[in-house]
Amino acid sequence: MPVASPYSSLLAEIPVERRVAPVLGGSTAYWTYGPADASTTIVAVHGFRGEHHGLEPVVAHLPDVRVISPDLPGFGETPPLPGRRHDLAAYAEWLTAFVAAVAPGAVILGHSFGSIVVSAAVAGGLPTPRVILVNPIGAPALEGPRGVLTRLAVFYYWAGAKLPEGLGEGLLRNGLIVRVMSVSMAKTHDAELRRFIHDQHDTYFSRFSDRDVLHDAFVASVSNDVRRFAPRIAQPTLLVAAQKDDITPIEAERHLATLFRDAELVEIPDVGHLIHYETPAPAAEAIRRFLAPSAPGTR
Repeated sequence: MPVASPYSSLLAEIPVERRVAPVLGGSTAYWTYGPADASTTIVAVHGFRGEHHGLEPVVAHLPDVRVISPDLPGFGETPPLPGRRHDLAAYAEWLTAFVAAVAPGAVILGHSFGSIVVSAAVAGGLPTPRVILVNPIGAPALEGPRGVLTRLAVFYYWAGAKLPEGLGEGLLRNGLIVRVMSVSMAKTHDAELRRFIHDQHDTYFSRFSDRDVLHDAFVASVSNDVRRFAPRIAQPTLLVAAQKDDITPIEAERHLATLFRDAELVEIPDVGHLIHYETPAPAAEAIRRFLAPSAPGTR
């Protein structure tokens, strides 16, 4: 039985519509939240193995903003890109084409792996007035506080891709392994919130199209980080980072902020890589402040 979202009452007040757009010869499923006449539109890109539902707690705290949230190709309700390897270049090209088709000029937000996709696309020329990165991957995952676990993950995804199809798919969709991943990321001591987080991962973490796409995306996620693209991003950029993130330690996020031409770092305490689930209200408040009009020469 699904676990009720702590944010359901807020989300219920926000209009939402599912749509589909043709992009790069395929189709992209996306959801629009908020008023159609909002002064600000954000395109929000989710993380690895996730899909658009994961960012809904943040959306719930931004009722006056129009948020467009697609499922990445090969995840959720978006099929893989036809005839393409799903590497970072393909995802960056897809995002650039998607924004041009659906919301040109929008602010671009990326969470976790989405932060890498967004950074690559913006550094490559995706037009946007501002960039928002939540739990940005600011250093190689293999060098993070849980580098050993990341190496185990490398073997896990390799085995899932190489085993006979039935065994490989079963391994990659194994509920016990998904739960271990969820437990390792959650920091909250709130039992109800932990149940919600685990239910979200149980429900959505295995909604990938096939093991080849999953392996390609995993390789892209551990082979790249935002540092590579930061110096080429001129737009004002907001980094919303967690002080207990096991994937990118806060010291690395502080260094990452210095690599951008114009970056603001907001640190959220007592949370790890699940800002979008555990502390969406502080994240939304940081986003709201970042997007608010300011006097000339101020931020």
